[in-house]
Amino acid sequence: MGYESPMPVQEEVIPLLLGEDNDVIALAQTGTGKTAAFGLPILQKIDISIYQPQALILCPTRELCLQIADDLNEYSKYIDKLKVLPVYGGSSIESQIKTLKRGVHVVVATPGRLLDLMNRKTVDLSLIKNVILDEADEMLNMGFTDSINAILAEVPASRNMLLFSATMPQGIASITRKYMNNPKEIVIGRKNEGNKNIKHIYYMVRAQDKYLALKRIADYYPNIYGIIFCRTRKETQEIADKLIQDGYNADSLHGELSQMQRDYVMQKFRVRNLQLLVATDVAARGLDVDDLTHIINYGLPDDVESYTHRSGRTGRAGKTGISISICHIKEKGKIREIERIINKKFEKGEMPSGKDICEKQILNLVDQIEKVKVDEDEIASLMPSIFRKLEWLDKEDIIKRVVSLEFNRMIDYYKDADEIQVVDERSSRRDNEYGDKGSKRVHTAEEGFVRFFLNFGKTDGLYPNQLIELVNRCVPGKVRIGKIDLRDNFSFFEIEEGESKRVLERMNGFEIDGRRISVEPAQGKKGEGGNRKKNNSPRFYDRFDKREKSKEKPWRRASSSRETRKRR
Repeated sequence: MGYESPMPVQEEVIPLLLGEDNDVIALAQTGTGKTAAFGLPILQKIDISIYQPQALILCPTRELCLQIADDLNEYSKYIDKLKVLPVYGGSSIESQIKTLKRGVHVVVATPGRLLDLMNRKTVDLSLIKNVILDEADEMLNMGFTDSINAILAEVPASRNMLLFSATMPQGIASITRKYMNNPKEIVIGRKNEGNKNIKHIYYMVRAQDKYLALKRIADYYPNIYGIIFCRTRKETQEIADKLIQDGYNADSLHGELSQMQRDYVMQKFRVRNLQLLVATDVAARGLDVDDLTHIINYGLPDDVESYTHRSGRTGRAGKTGISISICHIKEKGKIREIERIINKKFEKGEMPSGKDICEKQILNLVDQIEKVKVDEDEIASLMPSIFRKLEWLDKEDIIKRVVSLEFNRMIDYYKDADEIQVVDERSSRRDNEYGDKGSKRVHTAEEGFVRFFLNFGKTDGLYPNQLIELVNRCVPGKVRIGKIDLRDNFSFFEIEEGESKRVLERMNGFEIDGRRISVEPAQGKKGEGGNRKKNNSPRFYDRFDKREKSKEKPWRRASSSRETRKRR
């Protein structure tokens, strides 16, 4: 199978499991060879002549159950007549009962289905010599505590017990006290520490830009083969559907799919007919897929342990991997907490531009053309016709046409796409109008135009068409308006130079629902709208529409402070 030397967890665990009365708690990151660490010694100790379960492996998910059973079958290829049975919900319980009656040596099970078989008196655990709890913390999180207690109560007290996990939460302590006898604790690396071969990157973007950021990341890595983790089943399906509609090779995996659908999706993913698998955390455990390049967190999980297991899907068996998190400003604290626990620093990602993406994709195509294997015999008969058809084109023209044929859609998309702003962690309200040091980034207006600041934004329900109407209402005559840049609490817009003075004088004399309009030249202005609280009054358009119906003027000139005092 390609093993040349044992991995650290295997060196530690195998000698202990080959002995007797050795209870072990083993903490190691996923992808470090844990299945072989318990699988090889278990198989060596099986008495083939006794057709009764002698080893029991409990795991949280159907996927992990099947994966462990497949690995054990590979390890036991040259052990004649050894039987391994995966027992899990979602498949026929009758066929599992029939197999048990014929006799098996190793049972790999999810707690719920095994307890069902025990209640039916169809499985005998009296000869069990080794019990393995794989991903024990996840089984507790999924509510299997009572089932595990009921199962372990039926297992002989003289068995070896091995508890495996990548993390060690407090919930494990009760199991160790009740069912383990002076367990030896083995820690590969530090407790809860992430895999050192994984690079952790985060992109902090606005909530409405998360999907666009996901597409850019997927496009920037042409050979990506990874899992996108979402928080809910609904979000998982929605993201997968969007990716498929946008032409990505993706599918979803979540709890609402039938077992047949899940098996079908996983098979497609394992043979690389899918590039991207969009999944809930049910897939964070037990998806032992080789050579994943990326894990993408579409938002951070609630607990650090889930992040560890998610990222552990890549960078397995000594290979390198990348874990990317698409976050919003409220998740800044979670990033710091994860960094502290896994003892790794996150790298702040720079969102790739459309130009960067197109260049990366085209260079990847060139690499593929360079490395493609040409079957001279198969295409020899076709080449004369092809040469005649293309003889009027020179080499440069052919290269340009090949590239354009492959990438016209992507080039057109990114040619007109707006750049995604990465949110400034220290002041998200400024929306990157200022740099990390607080120095203002210079936004230059188009030639012949002047850039202005307005103290109304998206939270006031302001849209481009309403801003145009506001200018037209306040400033008589025709006014040419250039670029409009709407932010949450304020906006920027450009006016042709010749009208700038008139716009400045006229618009500052009006107010909306008692709130004065403030228009100022954008250059040199500091703290535009950054400290203003979110306005929860009716939307900008609704207020305007209401006044139109009542035939009131939507805009009125504000009184001076002296006139206001006189009225009071």
